[in-house]
Amino acid sequence: MEIQPYVFFDGRCEQALSFYADTLGAEVMLKMQYKDAPPDANRPADPKNDNKIMHASVKIGSSILMMSDDCMSEDVTPNGYRLSLTADDLAHGEKLFNALAEAGTVNMPWQPTFWSKGFGMVTDKFGIGWMVTIPQGS
Repeated sequence: MEIQPYVFFDGRCEQALSFYADTLGAEVMLKMQYKDAPPDANRPADPKNDNKIMHASVKIGSSILMMSDDCMSEDVTPNGYRLSLTADDLAHGEKLFNALAEAGTVNMPWQPTFWSKGFGMVTDKFGIGWMVTIPQGS
């Protein structure tokens, strides 16, 4: 069994995919737009969503993150969670933290803590919360 996070964006999933590819080295494994779905007479698609992302799977390191433009909800707000990203070493962790912080909000600056030589919390420009850390002893 495994848990795979699924995060939703308010029409900016395509931009988020590009951002995570550039900043985290995310590899897009699958990307489908709403226009790719077969017609459903019981749930007709709104053409304004045709080019939005219905589903995407990206590989970041050895983890899979799933993403979508949630066109079924009125309000998409990522609350109550953060994605935890463990970097290889101190320099890599700080680089990832700074990249995610670009045009975002630093919630806890990158710094040593009693449990890690490098840890910080940031909310990226898409509203996704991240905790960036390095392994104990690195």
